[in-house]
Amino acid sequence: MAMAMRLPAISRAVTEAASSPVGLRRLFCSNASKFSFLSPQAETQTPARPQAEPSTNLFVSGLSKRTTSEGLRTAFAQFGEIADAKVVTDRVSGYSKGFGFVRYTTLEDSAKGIAGMDGKFLDGWVIFAEYARPREQMPSYQPQNNMSRPPYYGNR
Repeated sequence: MAMAMRLPAISRAVTEAASSPVGLRRLFCSNASKFSFLSPQAETQTPARPQAEPSTNLFVSGLSKRTTSEGLRTAFAQFGEIADAKVVTDRVSGYSKGFGFVRYTTLEDSAKGIAGMDGKFLDGWVIFAEYARPREQMPSYQPQNNMSRPPYYGNR
C-alpha cells in the first residue's frame, strides 16, 4: 500500500529531474555538486577534421558486414544517377570491411546523397556519408646502394 502511494511521487521526481540538464545527476549522485562526470580533457575543444572538398565520390562508413555493393547502389540510387558503388571487402572472408564508396554523375546528386543517407539506417546499421578525400600519394622510392627491391608498404 505504501509502495503504491510512492510510485507517482517517484515518477514525478524522475520526470522533473530529467527535464533539467543536471537533474538526473542530482537524482542519482549524492555528491553531484562536487564532481563532474566529464574529464578535464573532454571539456577542452578538439579541432574538427577539415571537410573534404565537394566531389562526386562519397565515402560511406558504418556499413554492416552483410552489405553488398549492389545493396549500397540501391540505397543511394534514389538520390541521383550513380556511376559506381563499391563496398570494400575482406579478401579472406568476403565480408564488408565496414566502408565503401559511391560515385555519382553530378555534384548535385552527390550532395543529395549525403543529405539523404548520412545518419540513416542501412541493413540495420547507422551509416555515415561524406565527400571522399583524395588518396595520399605514396612516397617515391629511390633505390640506394644498388638495392633493387622497393620497401614493403602493406596491402595497398
